[in-house]
Amino acid sequence: MVSLQQNTEFGNQVINWYHQHGRKHLPWQQNKSLYKTWLSEVMLQQTQVTTVIPYFERFIQTFPTVEALAAAEQDQVLQLWTGLGYYARARNLHKAAKQIVEIHNEFPTNFEQVLALPGIGRSTAGAILSLTLQQPYPILDGNVKRVLCRYFKIEQWSGEKKVQDKLWQLSEQVTPAQGVDYFNQAMMDLGSAICTRSKPKCDSCPLQQSCQAYQANCVSQLPVPRPKKNKPVKQTFMYLLKHGQQVLLNKRPPTGIWGGLYTLPESERQLTLGEIEHLFALDGNKQTELAPFRHTFTHYHLDIQPILVEVEQVHSAIKESEDVWFDLNSEAEFGMATPTKNLLAAVIAGKF
Repeated sequence: MVSLQQNTEFGNQVINWYHQHGRKHLPWQQNKSLYKTWLSEVMLQQTQVTTVIPYFERFIQTFPTVEALAAAEQDQVLQLWTGLGYYARARNLHKAAKQIVEIHNEFPTNFEQVLALPGIGRSTAGAILSLTLQQPYPILDGNVKRVLCRYFKIEQWSGEKKVQDKLWQLSEQVTPAQGVDYFNQAMMDLGSAICTRSKPKCDSCPLQQSCQAYQANCVSQLPVPRPKKNKPVKQTFMYLLKHGQQVLLNKRPPTGIWGGLYTLPESERQLTLGEIEHLFALDGNKQTELAPFRHTFTHYHLDIQPILVEVEQVHSAIKESEDVWFDLNSEAEFGMATPTKNLLAAVIAGKF
């Protein structure tokens, strides 16, 4: 347990540090709104601030309100998200915007209602309401976990349920009722800029003197990393079916890997030229194997063997309405999976 005095000292030290060193000029911190904070918090999941800023600015320019986002087509949302990764975030964002407009008419201010929106967990809900409306909710994102694990010398992996529960309890105890917007932003900033994964800047930390990991000289060993587990390796063949300046793209199902995005056609085994011609109703000249590469997901590696097929003639219209012959000279109005986007960029650049 944390004593009341420790709690007060912790909160005061963190807030004082924020007023001197915290980030106050990020795009979503200007003219704050629940919508902007929500959008930024979702984008910042698993993604660094410097990467998020240009995406946030483009997104807010295209969809300045939750109503505008709700009215958009999913393809447009995914197109703006392309390159940011973890695409379920974008699909949930779009789904949540529709729910907000249909059920609440405006962004809800009740914690349980925010928590019930697709893609929002306890920490994100707390961040939205505390940072925007100063509602006294704790948060526990990756940065905050790291600060708490070191400060309280938590020597178990934070992914375990009992450790997670303990961290939530500690976060609740140190979060002040007053100045919660400053405090929560400061905790995220501390984890991002000072209490970093590697080479933490302990001498610049306001919590240094009472940090248990610092006192025990074990800062670099905490937080305890996820137990090592070898990622499985899967393989796929991707087909660049090139007809003049057009390339065939498939739209993925709405859920699963690259859900709702456009990708090059794939197969688990390498298709013969005859099979490709029959499957896609076209005449091909030859197959050329391009340099293979690896794309890594959270839970596995995907080894990709791209195959270029020069198409001489397309015999019929595309049977699947979700597939398109994409003009390489045009601007995509839909989202593409990163490997597909990179391969098309290489084609446009004349690399093959």
